[in-house]
Amino acid sequence: MPKNSVFINAFESVCCAGESSETLFEAICAQQSGIKTFSEFIQDKQIALGKIEKSFSIEALLELTCKKVLEQSNLENFESTLLVVGSSVGGMQTTESIFLRDHHYKNIDPKLHTIDAIAHILSQKFSLKDDISFSTACTSSANALGYAYEMIAKGVYENVLVVGFDTLSLTTIRGFDALGVLSSRACQPFDVNRDGMNVAEGIAVLLLQNKPYKEGIELLGVGYSSDAHHMAQPSPDGAGALYAMQKALKCANVEPHTVGYINAHGTGTTANDASETSAIEALFGSHAYVSSTKSITGHTLGAAGALEAIICVMALQKQIIPPNTNLFEPENKTLNFAYKVKTQPFRYALSNSLAFGGNNTSLLFGLPQ
Repeated sequence: MPKNSVFINAFESVCCAGESSETLFEAICAQQSGIKTFSEFIQDKQIALGKIEKSFSIEALLELTCKKVLEQSNLENFESTLLVVGSSVGGMQTTESIFLRDHHYKNIDPKLHTIDAIAHILSQKFSLKDDISFSTACTSSANALGYAYEMIAKGVYENVLVVGFDTLSLTTIRGFDALGVLSSRACQPFDVNRDGMNVAEGIAVLLLQNKPYKEGIELLGVGYSSDAHHMAQPSPDGAGALYAMQKALKCANVEPHTVGYINAHGTGTTANDASETSAIEALFGSHAYVSSTKSITGHTLGAAGALEAIICVMALQKQIIPPNTNLFEPENKTLNFAYKVKTQPFRYALSNSLAFGGNNTSLLFGLPQ
């Protein structure tokens, strides 16, 4: 069966480090973190989070972000477009705010609570062909991109809009606090002194199509795995992440030594970073540059895969390797970490997303042939 090429032709994002993808990439290169400290979420405790400063609802911001992608594209509307959403908590923050205000559930709209709440909101604002939603924790929007890739590669759709979306909710924040993995400062991925992650909110929207448009970057391969080692911790040897990366490369028929940059999941937690570096070292050695950008953006959970896909796309377009901020003493001495901005030619970039339950997804991007 013929396989169609898949291109990311338009994109936009909003997170704590930038109100657009361009400002975000500038912040990453300037190593200016959007993480701030808050005391109102957990009693008698300060934690560092990635909060979007906005004067209007995040739902309105989501609509605006999608409109910007439509304006960048060669489409007049989204009527022939499949919507694929990746979110970890859906409309949980909306439900929480109503319950905390009213102290009962009567005014809660179930359609605005579930994982497909984002698709429901967007379907009311835009005319879309159809929609599907994924919730696989921190791989949600990476898996949404993988599904979009398959739909276009198999010729089912020509246009797919992928949305990664998550907001800050008390349930999420306090859940991660219960796991003991929250930091009181901007996280330090891969550093020996790392002490945890920063929960963050974010919106990332990408338009995937079967033909290139303007400076479109190709999504070449997707790899999935599930190591099922533990509900909340990865396999220490990185077996799941390694298999996902191998599958992504095999899908694209690309050799490891040709990959120039790896955007690591790199949360800043002890377990994740040690496991992921073991996997990267096993497959790539010291060849590819490696960095995590979560010290700038925080961990946007279900939106992280889509947000970091945008970072990889921009890195390829600009031929710039994004740095790993707050890395002073790496635990892994083999990997080729990017401490500062690197400007050099490279053809392929790989992005890792690793989630609870050992759910792992790797995406391979490349310059068009």
